[in-house]
Amino acid sequence: MMETLFEDIFRIDSIDPDGKKFDRVSRISARSEQFDMLMHLDVNTEIYPMRAGEKFMMGKKKSLADKFDYVMQGKLYRISEESSEKQVKADIYVSFGGLLMMLKGDPSIAARFELDQKLFILIRKV
Repeated sequence: MMETLFEDIFRIDSIDPDGKKFDRVSRISARSEQFDMLMHLDVNTEIYPMRAGEKFMMGKKKSLADKFDYVMQGKLYRISEESSEKQVKADIYVSFGGLLMMLKGDPSIAARFELDQKLFILIRKV
């Protein structure tokens, strides 16, 4: 059994908030329910259409799982922290062959990840 590094249900807040840059790829902005993580993720919407308001479950593991609809393999290329007067947030950046993801939230979740780690993103609509 593979260890789950992170899993939560996300709600899509917006699609292509900065404008559509590519025909088959959209950048979604979503927030998680349990950990209140913010995520920006590039998705091949020709293969896996997504709409604002939809919810999906996303997990990160070190191996693939058959129970998901959309799977990408990538590499974690940056982890950073930013702090404000109220709180500290960690940013995790992963590239999936040029499709990018930024996950922002609780630093204790970011501590589970390592720089240059290979990851799978696993998504299933709920």
